[in-house]
Amino acid sequence: QLLLPFFLQKALGVRQYHVASVLCQRAKVAMSHFEPNDYIRYDLLEKNIDIVRKRLNRPLTLSEKLVYGHLDDPANQEIERGKTYLRLRPDRVAMQDATAQMAMLQFISSGLPKVAVPSTIHCDHLIEAQVGGEKDLRRAKDINQEVYNFLATAGAKYGVGFWRPGSGIIHQIILENYAYPGALLIGTDSHTPNGGGLGAICIGVGGADAVDVMAGIPWELKCPKVIGVKLTGSLSGWTSPKDVILKVAGILTVKGGTGAIVEYHGPGVESISCTGMATICNMGAEIGATTSVFPYNHRMKTYLNKTGRAEIAKLAEEFKDHLVPDPGCQYDQVIEINLNELKPLINGPFTPDLAHSVAEVGAVAEKEGWPVDIRVGLIGSCTNSSYEDMGRSAAVAKQALAHGLKCKSQFTITPGSEQIRATIERDGYAQVLRDVGGIVLANACGPCIGQWDRKDIKKGEKNTIVTSYNRNFTGRNDANPETHAFVTSPEIVTALAIAGTLKFNPETDFDGKKFKLEAPNADELPHTNFDPGQDTYQHPPKDGSGQRVDVSPTSQRLQLLEPFEKWDGKDLEDLQILIKVKGKCTTDHISAAGPWLKFRGHLDNISNNLLIGAINIENGKANSVRNAVTQEFGPVPDTARYYKKHGIQWVVIGDENYGEGSSREHAALEPRHLGGRAIITKSFARIHETNLKKQGLLPLTFADPADYNKIHPVDKLTIQGLKDFAPGKPLTCIIKHPNGSQETILLNHTFNEGQIEWFRAGSALNRMKELQQ
Repeated sequence: QLLLPFFLQKALGVRQYHVASVLCQRAKVAMSHFEPNDYIRYDLLEKNIDIVRKRLNRPLTLSEKLVYGHLDDPANQEIERGKTYLRLRPDRVAMQDATAQMAMLQFISSGLPKVAVPSTIHCDHLIEAQVGGEKDLRRAKDINQEVYNFLATAGAKYGVGFWRPGSGIIHQIILENYAYPGALLIGTDSHTPNGGGLGAICIGVGGADAVDVMAGIPWELKCPKVIGVKLTGSLSGWTSPKDVILKVAGILTVKGGTGAIVEYHGPGVESISCTGMATICNMGAEIGATTSVFPYNHRMKTYLNKTGRAEIAKLAEEFKDHLVPDPGCQYDQVIEINLNELKPLINGPFTPDLAHSVAEVGAVAEKEGWPVDIRVGLIGSCTNSSYEDMGRSAAVAKQALAHGLKCKSQFTITPGSEQIRATIERDGYAQVLRDVGGIVLANACGPCIGQWDRKDIKKGEKNTIVTSYNRNFTGRNDANPETHAFVTSPEIVTALAIAGTLKFNPETDFDGKKFKLEAPNADELPHTNFDPGQDTYQHPPKDGSGQRVDVSPTSQRLQLLEPFEKWDGKDLEDLQILIKVKGKCTTDHISAAGPWLKFRGHLDNISNNLLIGAINIENGKANSVRNAVTQEFGPVPDTARYYKKHGIQWVVIGDENYGEGSSREHAALEPRHLGGRAIITKSFARIHETNLKKQGLLPLTFADPADYNKIHPVDKLTIQGLKDFAPGKPLTCIIKHPNGSQETILLNHTFNEGQIEWFRAGSALNRMKELQQ
């Protein structure tokens, strides 16, 4: 039984027995060789799908099968795409080290003795790229010793597996060890959908959602719509899986997938490797999609066999009908892409949905005034660090070396995991990439998330980089707002780094020595087995109750959490506007990464980066807002702290798709900690909206988006209707102008009954404690 009191189990809807502890009727196959006693439950998936199919009386998409197959109560759950909230039972939880700190601090605060589902922590975010893999890793272990020790001991105490620094990037580790066709996994990172390349529903969430699942509580998700992407033809030549998602991003834009699962299907799927499908699903986060998924096929079977999971592949074959869409299923939207006609793409700068063909980007750059000379090319990251990716890049590099050429640009390589690193070293790819001028970095996120100690330019210097990463928001990679970052495939990055310019098209252009690069060809998987490299996994002990987890009260990096105050039962009156944000405001703008990552376990310290990247509409500047009391302009966090000290509650006004990007819940924790009460925008990104609700903030949207223009930074707002707060019922907002005049507008919300209780209790964690008591 779960380690919760019976009355709490009943109140929260916790199941009496962890489903994975009940043997599969047809076969006992472990979800992972790290957890031999937790079994895949295809029989339960099959049972739930049958119940829902009979209720809905129609064919189901693959996404529906896998999501509805994990319903807590499939017989009675209300199901309507895009409207109802589903109560789901995920199979497992994964956390990267930057978000795991706050997730584990919240789990500690819950008072529960052990996690209820298999869970893992992955140390990949805190390793800064400086000079190369080994030295950078040693430095990170030294600098982050306190945090790594906290995560390791917390994992041991609460039954969570711990992947040490150097293991690799969370999403590659999940693909190699934990994802399997039909699984439902949640991860505290927005690129968790990477696992869709192995036919799993993998969804990025905030740490508070992870705590719910680790506590054995049903996890809530708004019933997703389903966007179908039909692929025909086949990939060939320089065209890669990365080009598929770059094309989709160009079509749907950064918010076109919001509230939907993107489901790929059609004959073109067969031409894409398992890791290529993972690349496509990974970057689906850039279009706001809940997740992305591919149907089970022989490419997944091959990958499972190669990564030591032949028993899972065999079981998946037996249940294959449930791991593909039903014939005749209906999608909410369908996009068709002919892979025969797809050309290599490069997206950017400053946004991942600005698509250009590689053949034309040089001319576009010259016209727009973007630097055409490439300072650095960077390959790897969670998006493109597979064996196949490294092989195709090495194939390009070999051709250059054969003609006496090396990279004109700086060039870095990030292996996705220790297994990938060891295997590309064994098979010679790493040396080829070094020979052409590359530096192999640590198995970690590195420059992709801003962990890059870049020395070749000064901040403010205009320059161009090309990467095989997933995001290219302003300042993301190197904290320089003048870095024009472009996203493309690893092989195109390699070719462009050799040429040193955006004006080079490897499909057609010749080098000065009059030779033309041939399209790269490389093995999908190694001929022999993967080399596992060093053992970097720490198993949790069977009984961790005696384990100590120390958090020093004087620590600058870790801080035990204090509960947020309960709602006082009154409307929110005379809210001061902290900032009215102009334009794009991602989680990078709200809670910057890079050097701030070291404070992810210390809420008060990291709150000093609150909204420092957001543009204030009043003066067009970042990190400069007017203090309504002193009338002086100052940093956003300082102004928020002033308001908190003087008992002034405040609100943020935002634009479209507010909070797009990372899953980091610090972007919700920080405004709550510094006295924020509501965030009012034209629209929200899915994960951020949920994170705000979990922390007791009000994410509200203008009933009429044009009302954004009625509010000025010097106004005060009163939000009425909270005493009768109810699902679907708008709230009233009174805008009080300095001249004494007032306007009234309506604000919409997406709270359901349970989420309203989070607000009333002060946070979702507070609500959990209330029920325990």
